[in-house]
Amino acid sequence: MNDRIKLAVVFPGQGSQSLGMIDSRLIEADNDVKKIFDIASEILGYNILEIISSGPKEKLDQTEVTQPAILLTSYVTWLLWKKKSNLMPIVLAGHSLGEYTALLCAGVINFEEAVNLVSERGKTMQRSISNNEGAMAAILGLNKAIIEKLCVDCSENEIVSAANYNSPEQIVISGHKNAVERVISMAKEAGAKRAILLPVSVPSHCLLMKEAADEFSKLLNSVTFRDAEIPILQNVDAKIKVKANEIKPILLEQLYKPVRWIDSVKEMQLLGVTKIIECGPGKVLCGLIKRIETSFELFSIHDQVSINNTLL
Repeated sequence: MNDRIKLAVVFPGQGSQSLGMIDSRLIEADNDVKKIFDIASEILGYNILEIISSGPKEKLDQTEVTQPAILLTSYVTWLLWKKKSNLMPIVLAGHSLGEYTALLCAGVINFEEAVNLVSERGKTMQRSISNNEGAMAAILGLNKAIIEKLCVDCSENEIVSAANYNSPEQIVISGHKNAVERVISMAKEAGAKRAILLPVSVPSHCLLMKEAADEFSKLLNSVTFRDAEIPILQNVDAKIKVKANEIKPILLEQLYKPVRWIDSVKEMQLLGVTKIIECGPGKVLCGLIKRIETSFELFSIHDQVSINNTLL
């Protein structure tokens, strides 16, 4: 890749975590990376690297731990890539939680602020919902209009709505568990290829998170945002933002409004993006992007080999 290429870098969100998701050799080879994890552990009050490396998985999968773990893994991957690459992305984007990594990499918030924000975001989301009250489910093979109608028809005075417009073939719904299960049943009858509950403890991106957004606003408003050094493409409206005062309020809406990933990818295409790097654990976003638009050249970086492959 060279500096004439129009590049976007995207960062994964919750659900991409796995034990050992940061290559231990990357940490051993770079003192700056080790320091980053040490500082994060001081902020969080527990050894985040130990949980990422050794688990237990049940701990890593807790929302308040998952969020800083994914942010840290994605951020250090970005730093290691930037040390070797002279290529500057024309836009950064993140899927849900990944948007905070994008803000950190764009200089909108600093490292300490980012770790604290995502940790508290996770805690606030978890506190706002009773155990087993909420759920999320992935529905594959039904179009947007059918799924949205099923959510209305199956609500029965409960909350259920589209939460992630991930690809034309995959939409995630979120809300009260009973309502989500009703949609799953009806989606299968309507011909869905798959309709499955997701292993999450918090029903993100629906109105059940409005209370969490109100609580989280107190912390968010105490942080001074800076204008983005690299333009940010935000989830809620799939629009480019640079100004700090435009970025911050959208982060609150993001908690209870859907992730418009299809529209975000289409916006990247309109910007002239030709190559996209998914920076962080897993390859979920590359898989979704491929189903939205086939013209991009896609890279997923998570270790030294994959980082080096983007430098060719």
